[in-house]
Amino acid sequence: MSYEAALEPRDEYNLVLEGNVHPVDRPNPRPAERYNLVVIGAGTAGLVTAAGAAGMGAKVALIERGLMGGDCLNVGCVPSKGVISAARAVAAVREARAFGVRVPDGVTVDFGAAMQRMRKLRSEISHHDSVARFSKLGIDVFLGQGAFLDSSTVVVDGRALKFKKAVIATGARAAAPPVPGLDTVDYLTNETLFSLTELPPRLGIIGAGPIGCEMAQTFARLGSKVHLIESMPGIMGREDPDAAALVAARLKRDGVTILCCGKELRVVKNDDGSILLSVESEGRSYEVAVDKLLVAVGRAPNIEGLDLETVGVEYYKKGITVDDHLRTTNPRIYAAGDICSPYQFTHAADFMARTVIRNALFMGRAKVSRLVIPWCTYTTPEVAHVGLTAAQAEEKGIAIKTFTQEMSGVDRAILDGETEGFVRVHVKKGSDEIVGATIVASHAGDMIGSLSMAMTRRIGLGAIANVIHPYPTQGEAVRKVGDLYNRTRLTPGVKSLFGKWLRWTR
Repeated sequence: MSYEAALEPRDEYNLVLEGNVHPVDRPNPRPAERYNLVVIGAGTAGLVTAAGAAGMGAKVALIERGLMGGDCLNVGCVPSKGVISAARAVAAVREARAFGVRVPDGVTVDFGAAMQRMRKLRSEISHHDSVARFSKLGIDVFLGQGAFLDSSTVVVDGRALKFKKAVIATGARAAAPPVPGLDTVDYLTNETLFSLTELPPRLGIIGAGPIGCEMAQTFARLGSKVHLIESMPGIMGREDPDAAALVAARLKRDGVTILCCGKELRVVKNDDGSILLSVESEGRSYEVAVDKLLVAVGRAPNIEGLDLETVGVEYYKKGITVDDHLRTTNPRIYAAGDICSPYQFTHAADFMARTVIRNALFMGRAKVSRLVIPWCTYTTPEVAHVGLTAAQAEEKGIAIKTFTQEMSGVDRAILDGETEGFVRVHVKKGSDEIVGATIVASHAGDMIGSLSMAMTRRIGLGAIANVIHPYPTQGEAVRKVGDLYNRTRLTPGVKSLFGKWLRWTR
């Protein structure tokens, strides 16, 4: 997929975006004699690596063949959350009657205006990742395909860039699964979805992971009839089963038809231009006609054109092979971000880049395995997670004790009408060491940070109970889980001793 697809339609906002992240009339600079670091790829990992290294005094070259900002800015986090915000506004109006607010004429959604708002905000954010900004940081920015000539040279636009160390941060892209007939239709991926200007009356989605679930709910709220197809028994397979069940129930209430355990999926292009999906789900056969089809499953690493074989950098189906220090099989070349990480999140790429800076430039020994990486799916309710699930703890032979605070027991959640969800924390049995947590709540992504910090700084669940949270807030649910743990310390024996002391001192 060429990057031009992300720049449709060619309105004023996408022209601003293009001018910032891939200015077509800008000549590449004259290369320096030698660089401390050459970074290939200007997504999150590449940008953080380049800016951090330059800020410490390194001479840095940054190469990008597509759009600065990578997936996150152009076809991922930023546009998706812009559209999700519009869909949440629609849901808030529809649900306003429960708060005593009357909306007499119902809800009318202007999909084109919602998408235009997203493009406008994306263009305003794009200056942070622009060629101009990074050039002002003292970084030589080159637009074009970079390829290794040898272990000390990268070639781009006919220019040879000599380096001491290099970092591959080219990311990954959407990849289609082997579905019969899929190659006969013009399907959407995250790279083209946000270029839509008209709402598809009927939308099919293949894949019920984070992207599939977020967009299923979003487009259903905006007015599409959505069918979400997943080959696994349920949605959001990486999450706590209770969390996934809550989200599935909410998606159905928002009008999404979920077809799980999908087998024998086939795609056929109809004469009228629509797309026919044939699938078996839970023992029944379905034929669903849709106007647009979003493929939201599968990723492929961007390794083409790099000439990795020339420099002995090994790679496999899911990306480049790295060690715990993010060094590739060529000791002078490192990698960071989606090109080598099982955690394909912007914040993970950010902190992998920080690891690379320490190790590549300062002979550090920072290990990526020590990073505590949370994630969040921005459905309503949101699902955020960090560390191990209960199933993963069992697989690793780690005995745990689990504490769960339902959001229905949190005053602010009751007042907000947002009682669906819970805060669930797993601790190592016999201690208050947190090994994992899941939050299902309207603002779970904001709430998970306190538990991520606790795991990173080795703060126990019992100590969290002693941190005063403002009342009433939904974040208070995290402290309440700490209270649940501390109550278990009041064993019958301890309680008996307390009773004796209090009777004696009465």
